[in-house]
Amino acid sequence: MASAAARKRSRYAQTTHSVYGNLAYAPGLERVPQRGGSEVLRPRPKSRPKERTLVRPKVQVREAGQVSVFAVVGFLAVGIFAVLLMLGSIQLTMVSDEVISLREQLSDLQTEEAKLMAQYELAYDLSAIEETVTSNGSMVKPQAGQIYSLDLSEEDSVVHYDQESAAEAAGGLLDAIGEFVDGVLSYFR
Repeated sequence: MASAAARKRSRYAQTTHSVYGNLAYAPGLERVPQRGGSEVLRPRPKSRPKERTLVRPKVQVREAGQVSVFAVVGFLAVGIFAVLLMLGSIQLTMVSDEVISLREQLSDLQTEEAKLMAQYELAYDLSAIEETVTSNGSMVKPQAGQIYSLDLSEEDSVVHYDQESAAEAAGGLLDAIGEFVDGVLSYFR
């Protein structure tokens, strides 16, 4: 540190001339010593910055070739799929609008059904109908001798009287297979 400070002092101590005024900080001026020991400030000549030349590497450029058939087919396929996707979304929107309108119609019909069922129940009173029918004499309540009760406490049993032979059973199986094949073929027609 001491040596750096001493160097600064010695550098400034060697200068015998001092500059006063605004010339001390003028940019682009240089001091030129003259014969009498005095210095004169002259403008420095402007120096041009060095221009660097750019060197581009030599690259081999491939000549334009023919358009690939696969590229054309690929772009066409992407375009077709985009159109199909758009048409599908349009159809989905139309169907959802139709579903909304059908749901509104269903709620209206359910409200109307509830009203009509209430009117129907009010129109037909079962006790009034029973009185009307019994007063004419066409309908009579059953007597005690007309009521029968079944006893189902015994086990059920089945007796087959007419047993099919084995040949008839095989023929029935072939008929069933033939009917099944006919049904499948008629489905695909």
